[in-house]
Amino acid sequence: MALDSKIPNGPIADKWTNYKDHINLVNPANKRNIDIIVVGTGLAGSSAAATLAELGYNVKSFCFQDSPRRAHSIAAQGGINAAKNYQGDGDSTFRLFYDTVKGGDYRSREANVHRLAEVSVNIIDQCVMQGVPLAREYGGLLDNRSFGGTLVARTFYAKGQTGQQLLLGAYSAMNRQIGRGKIKSFTRHEMQDLVLVDGKARGIIARNLVTGEIERHSAHAVVIASGGYGNVFFLSTYAMGSNATAAWKIHKKGAFFANPCYTQIHPTCIPVSGDHQSKLTLMSESLRNDGRIWVPAKLEDAKSIREGKLKPTDIPEADRDYYLERRYPAFGNLVPRDIASRAAKERCDAGFGVNKTGEAVYLDFAAAIERYGKEQAYIKGLDASDAKLIIKLGAATVANKYGNLFQMYEKIVDENPYLTPMMIYPAVHYTMGGTWVDYDLQTTIPGCFSIGESNFSDHGANRLGASALMQGLADGYFVLPYTIGNYLAPDIKTGEISTDLPEFVEAENNVKARIERFMNNKGTHSVDYFHKKLGKIMWNKVGMARNAQGLNEAINEIAALREEFYNDVKVPGDAFSLNQELDKAGRVADFLELGELFAKDALHRNESCGGHFREEYQTPEGEAQRDDENFAYVAAWEYKGKPSDAILHKEPLVFDNVKLVQRSYK
Repeated sequence: MALDSKIPNGPIADKWTNYKDHINLVNPANKRNIDIIVVGTGLAGSSAAATLAELGYNVKSFCFQDSPRRAHSIAAQGGINAAKNYQGDGDSTFRLFYDTVKGGDYRSREANVHRLAEVSVNIIDQCVMQGVPLAREYGGLLDNRSFGGTLVARTFYAKGQTGQQLLLGAYSAMNRQIGRGKIKSFTRHEMQDLVLVDGKARGIIARNLVTGEIERHSAHAVVIASGGYGNVFFLSTYAMGSNATAAWKIHKKGAFFANPCYTQIHPTCIPVSGDHQSKLTLMSESLRNDGRIWVPAKLEDAKSIREGKLKPTDIPEADRDYYLERRYPAFGNLVPRDIASRAAKERCDAGFGVNKTGEAVYLDFAAAIERYGKEQAYIKGLDASDAKLIIKLGAATVANKYGNLFQMYEKIVDENPYLTPMMIYPAVHYTMGGTWVDYDLQTTIPGCFSIGESNFSDHGANRLGASALMQGLADGYFVLPYTIGNYLAPDIKTGEISTDLPEFVEAENNVKARIERFMNNKGTHSVDYFHKKLGKIMWNKVGMARNAQGLNEAINEIAALREEFYNDVKVPGDAFSLNQELDKAGRVADFLELGELFAKDALHRNESCGGHFREEYQTPEGEAQRDDENFAYVAAWEYKGKPSDAILHKEPLVFDNVKLVQRSYK
């Protein structure tokens, strides 16, 4: 089938307005007769459920957590972008649009990104009215800070708890609708399959994770808002329960999966400490506003630090390599995440890593503490030459901006980051790929929509920091409520969808058969045994840097591991009670298919762009080398029984409003 992105005609600045002016609408009386299922309760899912219910639709909300507010969006720390230009530093809707397209290494769909930039300003107003405690500056205006990949300050924040506060705002809006009876909340339920009736998405099969009961749920449309697939790497900054099952199930029912190889490696995470770990911890990118990243300039000093003979504070300024400031003087420590991550890997691979494993660099706040301390001393009329006073005042200012992040670091690493530089290293953090959607956010399955991180997004090959929260809330609050109504308008006379239809029976039987296969398997290894093996293949051969040989090996190894998994996995307990091993088995089974498609997508894309870095395609300076002539397209994969048989469809990317140039942050 040919991909139709349904991008409206006309100038890019007018597309969204003209679209809204001419779409089909559902009147309030008819909305009461239409049911919508929303899978996932992160920022995208909760904002969509609340808004759709407020409009009058009947919403069923599903999440596998024990409360909607435990969605992984709550872990986001640094902030949310919006083009309000409170700083007066030159920001605009077009500037946000341009930065996002450039940050994504020119692999984004222009029309979607411009719409995102347009509605970004509405998000902030909405959240303030909900009572989200965004930071304010002295004059009372909302405060902003800078994030990587931009030359303006457009990131709104709530200390280091932005995701949590934004999610609480959306969650409160959800609760209001739950109280009105417009949202039925199904917690501890996991989607197991999508049900198609006459080619349209008409419901899901869900498993009650407490009782094990398999349930049928019908609706006139299904919205997937289940987040990203980063846990295919096992170790990541995602919550341990985060999974790709909902997105993968709709892929196997006909939703194309786009750009799976576009995965973001975040540069500011606490390094791996050993094989005992089950997840990694993110230190917010906001720390790069004031922290300076460095490694020892001398190999012997790095070796001495790894051996415990030297401390970072023993290294004089002249013997430190602030490598981001050296290589990218225009942006310094605020280069985009993909560039900062690869630069850290390059220094550590060269032997300059500073922890015991040699896989860490320093994030140092000494200069910021001194700078803020002197500023406060002048403000308070105190002695600016008193070193102890300066450190005390500066540390208090830093604590006010990042205190909870510093506290978290100290609890995990057992070092005081006010006195000793933090150690950081890149880790899997976000997936730009996901289910393909058109301008309406609809997948290739009629009636099945995908929003937030679960779709292939607006971020191209690399997401700029603080844009995930922006996209999730834009999709849920301001985009989907329009586009889904355009689809549902002809459905007002359909009536309630019966769950007794043969399509529901067949889907339920397939789900039960899969569960029985896991429970009856007499294997010898746990689910985590296979997940860890998959993660090592993915990190070593499909991670920050990839090459054709490693990708071919990964494809073969993952296929073999998947066969071994089905033959030798052991799932204890029973299927009709709380059984977390069974939950994990289903998720890892999906990861074992997704991982192979991920590697296949990376192998076919013979270029480097954003988060996809092929070692064969780089500039002499070691930067990503795009091939716009041959690869300026979205790679959308159609499921054909197994990942190796997936068929590639291409959506050409048209750039009418930005100039395609090799991305530079120097």
